[in-house]
Amino acid sequence: MDIAADLSWNDRYLIGHQAMDDSHQEFVERVNAILRADDRQVPATLHAFVRHLEAHFTHEEHLMKAFGFPAAECHIEEHQKVLESVREVHTLVNAGDVEVARELAQALADWFPGHSDYMDSALAAWVVKKVAGGAPVVLRREMQLT
Repeated sequence: MDIAADLSWNDRYLIGHQAMDDSHQEFVERVNAILRADDRQVPATLHAFVRHLEAHFTHEEHLMKAFGFPAAECHIEEHQKVLESVREVHTLVNAGDVEVARELAQALADWFPGHSDYMDSALAAWVVKKVAGGAPVVLRREMQLT
């Protein structure tokens, strides 16, 4: 089974906040890069992912604080747990266990759609309402759903 095919970027993941959508697309690309990396590439690929994830979560947490997002505590707590796991795996990979990075990437591929659908889409809706006075408008190109 091609694990990387399980999480490929498409309009289904758009939530209506351009910066968050861009960051989510990069997240998907970096998760897939870990899944596709050969053993020699895994440490550098995971390191790049860690840097992306730190910036990604920092940006979302800034939005939560700047706009008084009511569910910030729960959302930030989930980010902290994910980041803690990613950092633990980073340590293990640096010690030579590259397979654990692929397991992490698969777990993140399983986690991301739900997190984006519920937590991140709620944040995007909140921010857009505060900035523009309405709900995000999301235009999705024709998608084939299986």
